[in-house]
Amino acid sequence: MNDREFLEGIKNGAMSIEDGLEYMKDSNYKDLGFAKIDFDRKKRRRLPEVIFAQSKSDKHLIAIFKSFFERKENILATRARKEQFELLAKEMDNLIYDELSRTIRLEFEEIEKKGNIAICCGGTSDIPVCEEARITAEFFGANVTTFYDIGVSALKRLLSSIDEIKKANVIIAVAGMEGALSTVIAGLCDKPIIAVPTSVGYGANFNGFAPLLTMINSCSEGINIVNIDNGYGAAYNAVQINRLIEKY
Repeated sequence: MNDREFLEGIKNGAMSIEDGLEYMKDSNYKDLGFAKIDFDRKKRRRLPEVIFAQSKSDKHLIAIFKSFFERKENILATRARKEQFELLAKEMDNLIYDELSRTIRLEFEEIEKKGNIAICCGGTSDIPVCEEARITAEFFGANVTTFYDIGVSALKRLLSSIDEIKKANVIIAVAGMEGALSTVIAGLCDKPIIAVPTSVGYGANFNGFAPLLTMINSCSEGINIVNIDNGYGAAYNAVQINRLIEKY
């Protein structure tokens, strides 16, 4: 909940003084022993903490989720397995699992969306990374337009969408194989590009290392690169740029 909702809850009796004091005690972070939940991050950075579900024990994941849930904080978890979602769904209501992006989310507050981020990918095998980026960007308050399967092996697919792509404030370009998509888009647009190499490709792709090097060595200016398969990181950067452009 935000500060106004907290104060209104105290004022109208929906929250007791004791509960309010407990809430304020954890206003910076909540120490669970094995984890310190950073509730203050939303005030410091204007974007809340997100749960990285991969490799977490069931016990730890449930406790972390409950910490957000009890405070009515919007929740987003990335790299989550379906089994983790099913476990959490037994403990709390209204969670949404997206199997393609491997995300779990719950929104107590409606998120107003502003601006526009374009997410483009070379082929359909890259879509899971794109969807992680899309859900993250929307969770953080951005409108998103997707342009999937527009790789450079058939350039007319990209060119047929380029006018719409140019309307975005920021462009996320996701590609595996040789990773040329970001270079081509950057050569056609005047918007900041965030490139995401993916682990899609045959052996010489080296699980995404080949497109990563292509993107780093691009001759086109204005390309920023995140780690392999890191749709979340790309979305976070894009949302910050989009927010500055829209001034919200």
